[in-house]
Amino acid sequence: MEMTDFNAERRRLTRIASRILGSEADVDDVLQEAWLRLSRTGGVDDPPAWLTTVVTRLCLDQLRKRRARSRAEADAPTSQTGTDPEADTLLAEQTGDAMRVVLDTLAPAERVAFVLHDVFGYPFDQVGAVLGRSGTAVRQLASRARRKVQGVPEPAALQAARADSDQVIDAFLTAARGGDLATLLVLLAPDAVMRADLVGQRMGTDPVYDGAAAVAHRFEGTRGAVPVSIDGDLGAAWIHAGVVKVAFVFHVEEGQVCEVELIADPEVLSTMEIARIRLSSK
Repeated sequence: MEMTDFNAERRRLTRIASRILGSEADVDDVLQEAWLRLSRTGGVDDPPAWLTTVVTRLCLDQLRKRRARSRAEADAPTSQTGTDPEADTLLAEQTGDAMRVVLDTLAPAERVAFVLHDVFGYPFDQVGAVLGRSGTAVRQLASRARRKVQGVPEPAALQAARADSDQVIDAFLTAARGGDLATLLVLLAPDAVMRADLVGQRMGTDPVYDGAAAVAHRFEGTRGAVPVSIDGDLGAAWIHAGVVKVAFVFHVEEGQVCEVELIADPEVLSTMEIARIRLSSK
């Protein structure tokens, strides 16, 4: 690809990366890597969209590493090194107070959903394509991020809906492990669908499982997937040697599973907060 393709998008990409990361040094690293990837890639049909995805995912990788470092530092013995007031002031000038809250409190995927949709106005479906997530998932991430930025607690109704959703998913996973096809069919909406990403398809999964029967048969007797928390919600994952290989994200409406995302792309998985848990059901 020509350097002119990159230069035409540089200012926009810099603004996106700056908003997500809040660090000029990291932004320069991200843009340099994006240019290198573009220069090695041929046949890009839509350079602006391609570059947006690459830059955003590189930022997500930076955030993931930064988050891991922060956790390691939090676990380490305390030292006398405090915060840097000058650095904090510079960051505030670059991003604004609200964005400082985003940078400090949001999970990586929440941060990107908020920045791309609320700050830059990208439609949810377009943000979903960048994140490798469904539009439904991106709406939830952006909504959760927005409440955190505004300092608004999760409404009681949403807390209750989340608890009800977890109960449905808990029962679904238990039925799947037990090979209880009848219960799976009850817990699935008639028009339920499961979609697999390209990496999952290369593993042998069909692109789409359309309808309750197809999804139920896909999960019936499944024992490899274990229950996990995914971005704070109940889900499932296939974990090998301590590494998440596949994640299953469930979306529940009116007491039934209506959509399942099968995510196997390592870049996407790295943006998700996934932790193994125990099912409460017997």
